[in-house]
Amino acid sequence: MSLLVQLKDEMKNAMRAKDKLRLGVIRMALSAIKQAEIDNNTEATDENIIAILTKMVKQRKESIKMFTEGGRDELAAKEAEEVSALEFFLPQPLTNAEIDELINKAISDTSAASMADMGKVMAVLKPRMQGKADMGAVSGQVRAALNA
Repeated sequence: MSLLVQLKDEMKNAMRAKDKLRLGVIRMALSAIKQAEIDNNTEATDENIIAILTKMVKQRKESIKMFTEGGRDELAAKEAEEVSALEFFLPQPLTNAEIDELINKAISDTSAASMADMGKVMAVLKPRMQGKADMGAVSGQVRAALNA
């Protein structure tokens, strides 16, 4: 089942359950997906949808941090609920061991030897890890591996 179909099915389930928060989050995600389809003039694929959902999760995590620092715990809690609703549709996160294994494999596949080859390594890793790992953290690990 495609991710778009899954989102639409879960929207119907949220309507039936009268879960307003979850329904709002799913509608927001579907709206962002539709907007991306219009902007790029393409059909939404699972990869594109995962990228959009990952971006939405990242935005909400930044909001949680800001709300917490500002003493707005009720808003931070609402954002945290939205994050959990969005993460339901994302693939299972990779473990640290799996990330290390993928990084080492990508480095060997691209014959990377220095920081100049980091772009090649990241180009191999991004499609494999999109939505499953924080790409900023992965970038730091790749940098450390290439400098070692």
